[in-house]
Amino acid sequence: MKKLILFITTLILIPLVKAEECGLLNLASCIPEKIYSFILEMMNASIYPLLSLTQSLLTEPVKISLFSSLWAIILYVISLFYGILMLYSGFNFMFSGYDAIKRAKAKEWFMNIFIMIILIQASYFLYELILNVERLLTSGVINLIEDNFFMITADNKVNLGLQFFFIIFYAGTLLITVLFLTIRYIVVIIGIVFLPIGIFCYFIPPLSTYGKLILNFLGVCIFITFFDALIFLVCSQLVQINLFENFKILVMISAFSLANFLMFFLMLFSAIKSAIKTTEKTTGTIVAVAKYFA
Repeated sequence: MKKLILFITTLILIPLVKAEECGLLNLASCIPEKIYSFILEMMNASIYPLLSLTQSLLTEPVKISLFSSLWAIILYVISLFYGILMLYSGFNFMFSGYDAIKRAKAKEWFMNIFIMIILIQASYFLYELILNVERLLTSGVINLIEDNFFMITADNKVNLGLQFFFIIFYAGTLLITVLFLTIRYIVVIIGIVFLPIGIFCYFIPPLSTYGKLILNFLGVCIFITFFDALIFLVCSQLVQINLFENFKILVMISAFSLANFLMFFLMLFSAIKSAIKTTEKTTGTIVAVAKYFA
């Protein structure tokens, strides 16, 4: 009988030794806390896959090796024009005679071709280097952000009520962010194929506008995640201010919404604007040629 009483007493006293665990002595206060914690865990579990995928798309290295063979084919096709361009530059220099301006232009053309060949041949390694620099910059900024900033937390009663109400909107915003980041990831992977083409067009005067279009668009797609990370960092610091600490969920939604708008505007409208400028320039050239022959 004494052993049974000692055993029961031990079971009762165990919750007093282990903090924050339910026992017979704190059952009334522990059960609501456990239910509350369970609800928070369920809410975070619903958004955690989206947050994890967002972080991976922001910080994980882009595997451009998937298109390395296609890059090699593009490089081989472009290299067929090297000889023609060198011969053209040589003929311009030879037939420039004593005209100093023509000779200077021929030398400049030859130098541009030489630089173009080096950049095209090293385009894979340059592209990989740029991606690594961007990834390190983005990861460095992301590491400055507290982990719980993106999670549903019980900071205060006002925050808790807003989080319960806006959790669906937050999940929807995260889903849109994942969609934009996935599109950006695909564009950056395929960009290794278009980079040599962009460099080639950039150094050919009639095609320079198209080269600028390709290079500008790839540059925007590569570094857009760095600016997204800066937006998240600034918003994570805003919740430390008394004015915004009660509206954490709204700050998080605003952060991802601003990042989505930035990606949409820069990736889509910048490409459209460049394409319109390219079309206008091409149309102007065609009109000028038509007037000349007319």
